[in-house]
Order: sequence, then structure tokens, then C-alpha cells
Amino acid sequence: MMARTGISQAGAAPGAALPGRVEELGIIGAGGGGFPTAVKLQTRVSVVIANAAECEPLLHKDKELLLHYAEPFLRGMEMAMETVGAREGVIGIKEKYQDIIEALERQVPSGIRVVPLPDVYPAGDEFILVHMVTGRVIPPGGLPKDVDAVVSNVETLMNIGLDRPVTHKYLTVAGAVATPVTLRVPVGITVGEVVEAAGGATVSDFGVLLGGVMMAKPAASLDVPVTKTTGGIIVLPAEHALIRRHNAPWIHVQRIGRSACDQCRFCTEFCPRFLLGHPIEPHRAMQSLGFNTGADAMVSTLYCCECNLCTMFACPEDLDPKTVCVQNKPLARERGLVWKGTPESIEPHPMAEFRRVPMRRLIAKLGLGEFNNTGPLVEHAFVPRRVNLPLKQHAGVPAIPVVKTGDRVRTGDLLAAPEQGKLGARIHSSIDGVVTVKGEAVVIEA
Repeated sequence: MMARTGISQAGAAPGAALPGRVEELGIIGAGGGGFPTAVKLQTRVSVVIANAAECEPLLHKDKELLLHYAEPFLRGMEMAMETVGAREGVIGIKEKYQDIIEALERQVPSGIRVVPLPDVYPAGDEFILVHMVTGRVIPPGGLPKDVDAVVSNVETLMNIGLDRPVTHKYLTVAGAVATPVTLRVPVGITVGEVVEAAGGATVSDFGVLLGGVMMAKPAASLDVPVTKTTGGIIVLPAEHALIRRHNAPWIHVQRIGRSACDQCRFCTEFCPRFLLGHPIEPHRAMQSLGFNTGADAMVSTLYCCECNLCTMFACPEDLDPKTVCVQNKPLARERGLVWKGTPESIEPHPMAEFRRVPMRRLIAKLGLGEFNNTGPLVEHAFVPRRVNLPLKQHAGVPAIPVVKTGDRVRTGDLLAAPEQGKLGARIHSSIDGVVTVKGEAVVIEA
């Protein structure tokens, strides 16, 4: 087990003061969404749910943090509960991690319970998680607060408990690397440096996916910086189907989809949001490639969660309904289209429980069975000579630099902050060094 060195034992002041402190520390949703946590905490709900489902294949960051840093995580969770007035806290974690569940159950304070989740995808989608934990369905286009809940990632709650500026990110490096691991890395370090810390790629020609393989973004190069939302770095051979799929141009998706879709509905029947009762039908989005399908089909694309299950698992023709939905979303918004139903009309599909996709089947379908599915948390002494900190690593507006070229900063110093009254997050230095302000980023040379 990693030593708990450097962990603050004094949490931020609870209650009304916490959102301000969380904003000051630059804490955002560390699971990938990047929504400013201070805003989430400015509500009143009865339950706080810790999202430890981590349902993407090959990722292990959240369960490793629960294993090694349960103390600050639980402290952060209690602080969040007190701030929003929650009577209950729930930790949703895959039932297969029985050792971690048992360890947590020995440590959780009164009012917090552990809920084992099935090993399925996408259990980490907050709409699915809320339904599994509470039985409630978040309405289309809604938020967890609409059903009296707040959902937060494990690392986010841990950052609240640590009570210090967010300067480092925990992430799993997996796939075609010598040693799959979970690491604590300085924000702004290059993806290439992190891959080398995992022993480097085991193939000469490879691609890199950022995040989980299902909802990943391809890395343009190894010089891309790690941000506060990077949860995974997946290295795969360049010829792997997932690399080709995530890099497919829209014109290719559009042309093939227009001629090949036979409207079998598999994409819709496996869609997790459709199974919740939401008005999303990917097969109808596919119709739009060749026909004018009308407002109802356009509205349905607005509520796609982009989990990629329709594309990566369900479609027998290897088409890409998810990307079609994503392309249609802005068109639906431009036309002012919205769902006009009521929350009371939402009814989960009676077969929803039986159409969950087991992780082992998903891994096999994606061609990931050959890779070592482990990611233990290990210490690595990163000494970057340079970090590149984008001014937009979060939902909302880019941060505005409060430093200028030539300034000297130390780790934890404030570099940039959002405009007063605008949604955004602060950015802090992850190393000691000299600042250069470059367009959309702040660069620090050690």
C-alpha cells in the first residue's frame, strides 16, 4: 500500500464556506466532465453519490484511490454531504472489488453506505448510476439534483478532503505498455512522458486514446498535455480497430451509414438511455443520413449520452450511430427543438436489467482481451522540465491568466481564474518555474 505522505489532515471548513474554498482550489469533476464542483455544492439534496463505478475497460484509477486514500475521500464526502444538507451518502462501486468494499465498510462513518454495482457498461453514467442506487430516473436533459441527488467522482471528493490546490492528476496508463499502472502526474506534463513512466509502448507503431476506450478522444501527438480531467491514457497498436474507429472522419461515417444501415434497431435496443425511458433512438438518427426524418428524430439525438455502446457493441454492421447523434445535436439546438414530455411519463424499459452489457463481453468485442487488465497505483518521481497548462480544462469559459511572462511561480500558485460571475475553474502551477503566457495556455519552464 502506498504511504499516505503529504495528505492534509485538516479539511476545509464545512457548510456554506465549502463552495468558496472548492472554487479557490480549482476542484472540478475529475471523472472526465470537468464541471466546476463549487457549483454542484450550491444546492440542497438528500443524497450524495460517489461514482466509483469506473466502467470503462482497462481503467483502475478510482478503485485504487479508494484502496489507498479512503481517509481523505471519506472526509471530502462528509464535507460535501454537510454542505448540501444530505442525510445519506452512497458509494457506488463494482461488486467484483470485494476486497475494497470490505475495507470501505469497516471505515465508512454513519450515514454513508457502500452499494455494490454489477460489472456492466455504462454503470458509471450518472443517469444509470442514480437509477441503480435510488430507483429514480433523471429526466431527459436534466441533472441529478432534479431527483434530489448530487453525483461526484472519487477523485473529486478526495480533492475536497485534501484541501489543497489541484496541481496533479491520477490516471491509469494501459493497453500496449510494458507495465499498466495508475500514476499521480503533474497537470500539464506530456502524454509521452506518462507513457514512458509505464515502461513505454510495447509496439513501434501505436496510437493513444485519452480517457476510456469507449468515450475516448484520440491524442493528436505525444506532446498533448495531461489536464485535470484526463483519467486514462490507452496505448494501442496503430492498426487496432479502436484507433481506426475513433479517427474515422465524419464524411466516412456519413457515406457508409447512408448506404449500409438496415434499421435493425439493435443500436436503440441496447441504448442505456432508451432503456431508462428517455426519448433517444439511435436507429432513427441513422435514418437522417438519407431522409428528412422530422423534428421527433432530431429531438431524440439531444439526449444521447455518447457512451458509444450503439457503435462499439450493438451495431452488427460496424456503423457509427453515436457520431450521427453527435452531429445532429447542434442542428436540433439551432432549431430550438426540445422534448415536451413530463418526468412522470418516463418509464424504464421492462427488459433494461437484462440488456446490460457485461464488461467481459465488451472487452472481448473491443479486442482488448490480449492486454493486461491491471493498474496498481505506484509512485513515480516525475521531474518535468516544462508543463503546458491549457486555460480551458473544465466546463465553462477559459480561465484568464493572472500571471505574466517572466513571473516566477511555485507549485500551487494561482495562474489563471475565470471571469467574475462566469462558469469556470481556477488553474494552479504544477511545478516551480518561470511563466510564459502563450495564447490558450500558460507554460512553465522548470
